[in-house]
Amino acid sequence: MSAVRVLGMISGTSHDGIDCALVDLEQHGEELRARWVGRASVPYSPALRSRLRAVLPPASTTLAEVTELDTLIGQEFAAAAEQVVAGAGVDLVVSHGQTVFHWVEDGLARGTLQLGQAAFIAERVGAPVVADVRVADIAAGGQGAPLVPLLDELLLGGDEPTVALNLGGIANLTVLSPGARILAYDVGPANALVDAVVAEHDLDPAGYDTAGRVAAAGRVHEGLLDHLLAEPYYALPAPKSTGKELFHGRYVADAVSAAAPDIEPGDLVATLTELTARTVADAVRSSGARRVVAAGGGCRNEHLMGRLAALLPGVALVGTDELGVPADLKEALAFAVIGWFSLHRLPAAVPGATGAREARVLGAVHQGPHGLELPPRPDVRPVRLRVVA
Repeated sequence: MSAVRVLGMISGTSHDGIDCALVDLEQHGEELRARWVGRASVPYSPALRSRLRAVLPPASTTLAEVTELDTLIGQEFAAAAEQVVAGAGVDLVVSHGQTVFHWVEDGLARGTLQLGQAAFIAERVGAPVVADVRVADIAAGGQGAPLVPLLDELLLGGDEPTVALNLGGIANLTVLSPGARILAYDVGPANALVDAVVAEHDLDPAGYDTAGRVAAAGRVHEGLLDHLLAEPYYALPAPKSTGKELFHGRYVADAVSAAAPDIEPGDLVATLTELTARTVADAVRSSGARRVVAAGGGCRNEHLMGRLAALLPGVALVGTDELGVPADLKEALAFAVIGWFSLHRLPAAVPGATGAREARVLGAVHQGPHGLELPPRPDVRPVRLRVVA
């Protein structure tokens, strides 16, 4: 089959900007081959990021503000897309948009909201756009997350039990074991709580703990850590999903008030970082895997990665960079692959990851100014992905 040039775009739970992966995807039998054409991480404008952060849970907002943000985020996605595809062209854009609320009640996902009107992208780059990628899975009884296990399955499936770990605002993992059903779920906070404290106390001009230096200089408060580890979410069975609807700045403030009212900000960052390390290490140990392939911004936190290595002796801990996938752009690549599947009418959600009754074709399509011509549906579904030079 001929190659399709796809741009995958996402702004994750750190709400700092737009990750873009432009790739040529071409099927050869059971193998899908990806060739990098362009990549970028485009920061949100400061004004938009401030407005976005101001409406996130547990804050309240108005329908007027939601409508304006939907348009403004869509326009910034459109500008980022135009920047990445300039001179290269694109056949299809896949925009995850910006999650602002993930509605989970009684352990079930009831709905989800991603802002960033995709019609602005389609108009700006002149190509069709797949968006609203999570809702079909929720309608089929799934959590709508995580969706990256499709890429994990294609990229890492093999003979060795492996955990694919993503350290974004939220930590999530995919367990891949030969002959077993894929299992994936959100573990808990990765960068979300640390970023909130760093921003509140202006501990790092970057707005996050660069290389984990703040955490490394602090001391873990064991009493507060025990209080945080008692969070009921960690005991829920998988598949499960969470987000900043639960893990936000007020959540930290309530925990500090209850267990460590006099804690210093640096020690609080150290404790929250240790919380991530402990919960992730526990999840990896329970999987039985001896290999972890990590991605996400948390991979740049040297202190966190050092703690994971210390808590997981005998487990190989590597990054997706070694497989040709930049750690910061794995999710953008995943959504490009999801878009390729959707274009070819192939289900992309993994039921073992989301809990859906069946896998569904994901996303709604904005056809753009020139409409959408569907390619033939493949006779064979790809079962592996190879990143080629």
